[in-house]
This record gives sequence, structure tokens and C-alpha cells, in this order.
Amino acid sequence: MPSPIHRLFGLVAVCLAALSLNAQAADDASEINRLFAAGQAKEAFAKLDALIAAKPRDPAWRFQKGVLLSESQRRDEAASIFAQLTVDYPDIPEPYNNLAVIYAAQGDYERARASLDAAIRAKPDYAVAHLNLGDVYTQLARASYLRAQKLDPSNTVIPAKLSLIRELVKPAPAATPGK
Repeated sequence: MPSPIHRLFGLVAVCLAALSLNAQAADDASEINRLFAAGQAKEAFAKLDALIAAKPRDPAWRFQKGVLLSESQRRDEAASIFAQLTVDYPDIPEPYNNLAVIYAAQGDYERARASLDAAIRAKPDYAVAHLNLGDVYTQLARASYLRAQKLDPSNTVIPAKLSLIRELVKPAPAATPGK
């Protein structure tokens, strides 16, 4: 079963607000995202790497690189960036959240939970982290129910609980355009 948490915090507008970039930086971030979305990942990463080289400690550019790496399925590299950001900037919750998304995608729900707990400690009103934490707890519950089912296959309560979890993690229906 694929990971239920997929709320990678990477939208440019949210990233810019969270990490407070100036107008020129916002233009650069938009250009990088435009290049990436147009299938020009090499060019997007080159521009991003130049900005990181100019300001290696700037969390916004490093964060954006982590997001693009994750979207490029280069999750180990992304995780490395997000992990270092949590060390360098422990009060910024977004890298913890993104690290949790990567851990959950790998099925490592305990590490995902710990990352989300850290995100919530950094920003207690961070709704995305709370939502993702609920999804992680759902997967941890699923694993416990499956374990219980192996230990006691005659238990008739477990299938109903597993059915409820399957219902919880069902993908949401696609939104209707214009609504």
C-alpha cells in the first residue's frame, strides 16, 4: 500500500511566505519552478545551484532544492537536504514535514511520526503536519491490526477495523474544475 501522506510542502507561494524571500528571490523561485514544470529540470537545478552557491546558508533555496529533488524521485538527496535544514534551522517546521513525507513513502512510519512531532513542536498550529500525523497514526494502526490478525486469525473484530482504515486512506475523488 502506498504511503497515505503526500502533502509535500513545496508550493512556491507557501515556500516564499514560510521562508520570507524578497521580490527578486520570489521571481527567481518562480522561474525555477517554471523551468522544472516545463520539463527543464537540468536548467532549474543549475539556476538553483547558482543561487545556493551565492548564499549557501539561505534556507529557502536549499528547501526549494529539496522539494524539487523529491519531486524528481531523488528522495535520498532530498532527505539529506531536509535533515540538514532541521539541524541548521530547527524552528522552521516545513523541512521536518517534508522529511516525514519521505520517511512515510519508504514505509518508515516511526521516523515520519518523530519528524512530524518535531514540526509541530516548531509550529504548534501547523495544520499540514497535524494532518500528516493523523495519516501516519492511521498507518501505524494498520500495522498493529495486521500483526494482531496474524497472532489471532479468528478475531472477528480485526477485519472490520482494517476495512475502516482502508476507507480512511482511499484517495479523495478528483476535484471538479471550477469548483
